[in-house]
Amino acid sequence: MGVLLVLLAATLGARLVASMDDRVPVYVAARDLVAGDPVDESALTRVDVRLDDGVAPYLSARAELGPDQYVLRDIRAGELVPRGSVGPGTDLEVQLVTVNVDAVSATTLKGGSLVDVFLSDVAAGSEHGAKPTARRALEGVGVSAVLGASGSFGSAATTSVQLFVPRAKVQDLIEAVDGGAKVTLVPVPGTEAGARS
Repeated sequence: MGVLLVLLAATLGARLVASMDDRVPVYVAARDLVAGDPVDESALTRVDVRLDDGVAPYLSARAELGPDQYVLRDIRAGELVPRGSVGPGTDLEVQLVTVNVDAVSATTLKGGSLVDVFLSDVAAGSEHGAKPTARRALEGVGVSAVLGASGSFGSAATTSVQLFVPRAKVQDLIEAVDGGAKVTLVPVPGTEAGARS
């Protein structure tokens, strides 16, 4: 009977060790990452996880990250990093564009925030003194960085914000801003900046 118990304990112990060995090293986002962010060791954290069969593949942490790697789709802090969400810069579908916004409205923003971009301007052909109308030009755009405030104090102060804009929308945004449109950034609900605002 004693020998049987020893064999049973050894078998259970071997199975436990084997199940622990099923864990694989993958990467988790260390902070909110948006499409266009460069990927380095500070952006990702290695964790060992046990994945069920058929689970979508995640970025393996068994090898070093290659050079020129960028986030290709938004990844929230703590999320396992899907393999297809990181790749070379040539795969990026966004470009970095800097816009000036009201300094007060930018206080809740930081790198990794997601925002909707609104443009306010007077429609071409409108009567003199017509009020500007706002329209949502872009949805869920990633913030790369919030730069320092400039201009005067008070309501006229502006802040430069770097946005990752889809390539197909860059020209439209630049033309609207050059035409005098005012840019307002509204945090997306459910993101960190959106929750604070």
